[in-house]
Amino acid sequence: MNSLYFLFLFGKIFIIVSLCKKKMEENKIYISEAKLKEEGQKGVDNFLQLFIDAYVQVSGQELEKESMGLLNGWQHTLLGYSILRRELMEGGFVQLIHNGYGAYIFDNPFAKVMRLMGLQEFSKLIYKAKKLYDLHAEAIVQECTEEEFMALYEQYTDFDEIEEKFMEMEEEITYTIAHYVEEHMADFASVTD
Repeated sequence: MNSLYFLFLFGKIFIIVSLCKKKMEENKIYISEAKLKEEGQKGVDNFLQLFIDAYVQVSGQELEKESMGLLNGWQHTLLGYSILRRELMEGGFVQLIHNGYGAYIFDNPFAKVMRLMGLQEFSKLIYKAKKLYDLHAEAIVQECTEEEFMALYEQYTDFDEIEEKFMEMEEEITYTIAHYVEEHMADFASVTD
């Protein structure tokens, strides 16, 4: 059986979550067919947000080691994309890393899974950003004043080009992920009547 594993780092604690299909009863993610249709008619953003909201409801607002096993690898990938997209739209990679999400995206096979979803160019961008993350994460995650945080953007301009490419591709990426979720629904949630 081919499996990908998500490795979540929390200090020295490693939690492995299999990307293999799990029984959805174990994942406790249920979405009604009516709600799927309703949100799907509103567009891909609403469709994906329905899943994200369900994941957050089950696992909690914050990514905690205790709740990581409540989602499978596919669900973590979708949640990771949601976090990455939000952080990049609001403040870029510097904000994403400073807010503590760098390990969730870059120390996991997120880029590889994006490639499996058909997003080769986006996957390459993530790998490129990971190289910068590996070089600069330690400095970016340090606690700092708002003024010092804003100065980080001037210090780490290497992320700018990657962010610009993401912004150009974001709509296509989101659409492709939504289509993948729709085609592989059982990996992301159980649909109820």
